[in-house]
Amino acid sequence: MAIEVRIPTILRQYTDGQKAVEGAGATLAELFADLETRHAGIRDRVVDAGQLRRFVNVYLNDEDVRFVDGIDTKLSDGDTVTILPAVAGGMV
Repeated sequence: MAIEVRIPTILRQYTDGQKAVEGAGATLAELFADLETRHAGIRDRVVDAGQLRRFVNVYLNDEDVRFVDGIDTKLSDGDTVTILPAVAGGMV
């Protein structure tokens, strides 16, 4: 099962600069565990205590997984997962 994972610039240090990598897994949790075997350190940037980090947004085929099943969201062959860290800023 091949799943494309789009990597934001801030996490590309874990993927040797690659914008997208392939992974496998029946759920997001399994996908992040699989990615960790080839891109050490990336899982800890996305997952904390078995849940998605609060300030990291993850999308499955453009749908926010927090409104599906979170880290237990089911995946299918050919899916695209996008990791987006939350961005804050503005004028004070």
